[in-house]
Amino acid sequence: MLEKALYGDRKYWMWIISLTGVMVIGGLFYLHQFRNGLTVTGMSRDVTWGLYIAQFTFLVGVAASAVMVVLPYYLHNYKAFGKITILGEFLAISAVTMCVLFIVVDMGQPFRVINLFLHPSPRSMMLWDTVALMGYLLLNVLISRVTLSAERKGIAPPHWIKPVIILSIPWAISIHTVTAFLYSGLAARPFWMTAVLAPRFLASAFASGPALLILVCLILRKVAKYDVGREPIQKLAVIATYAMCANVFFFLMEVFTAAYSNIPEHMAHFEYLYFGLGNHHALVPWMWTSAALAVLTLILLLNPKFRAKENLLVVACAALFASIWIDKGMGMVVTGFIPSTAGQVHEYFPSVTEIFVALGIWALGILMVTAFYKIALSLRRSAA
Repeated sequence: MLEKALYGDRKYWMWIISLTGVMVIGGLFYLHQFRNGLTVTGMSRDVTWGLYIAQFTFLVGVAASAVMVVLPYYLHNYKAFGKITILGEFLAISAVTMCVLFIVVDMGQPFRVINLFLHPSPRSMMLWDTVALMGYLLLNVLISRVTLSAERKGIAPPHWIKPVIILSIPWAISIHTVTAFLYSGLAARPFWMTAVLAPRFLASAFASGPALLILVCLILRKVAKYDVGREPIQKLAVIATYAMCANVFFFLMEVFTAAYSNIPEHMAHFEYLYFGLGNHHALVPWMWTSAALAVLTLILLLNPKFRAKENLLVVACAALFASIWIDKGMGMVVTGFIPSTAGQVHEYFPSVTEIFVALGIWALGILMVTAFYKIALSLRRSAA
């Protein structure tokens, strides 16, 4: 099946070459980081997680969101998602691969990750997060391969794959839940130490993932002439709408709790995010942009007439994706370290090395999605 990705027109190969070029540049910057250590990044003793972990946190949600099409199609026999389910599974595989790579590049000595398996501890949330991610990756690889093979042969998938698919549904929820526990279990970081963090992570995942899938489907319709239909796109839009409402609600609960209790250690993080602390206000314009995009998203998605118009739906999904990417990425991760446990403010700015390494990993993920979709669409056209 992999040979299907080796055939395409001039535009297809120009796209592949462009992505490969970005990957090579990112790889060269990573070699520079590997030789010189994390001193070439913007991270420091006070801010030990930055752009890399921010991308990891966001992409775990994108990977988990595949359950939003898998669950209705396989568990509730919602046939309208028939053309879109494989797209969600391939998106999950690519997102999890990117998550793993962002963890690797965040480590000064990436080979030391082997110690996680040589000396496992059941108390380590990092161990459980690794098990959850790798297990989810293997499940999606198995499911997509078996279902595509059956589709190529023109037969129904084997019966034994159904329990595996059902297992992938709670597993998808677990990967983002465990990621949230990784943060909220750090008692010295009051910004993360909240019981609502896991539900907030899941709500943001079930909003950003379907929004991205809608954009992908509309792009495929225009570029590859593959139309999944209007009904599944509108259903995904409804899912994204309610998930975004839940995400905003959980965020407002956090703000109310911090403001009403007025605990200085908790309030300081929100003050830094939206108003700055003294002369330190690097994230302020980003967070207000995220808030404005969230409001625009809700205005467009909550109105059924706006949601039904695909040009406005594209704007809404792009705004939603960008809003959560800012809030859940840099806003969530970096602010946990600012101010520090000593009450000091040391701001974080991604270095050029971090930006290009991150772009290289994103290029790899997009390349994987492109190749996977090329294979899936080629098989479906040959079977038609």
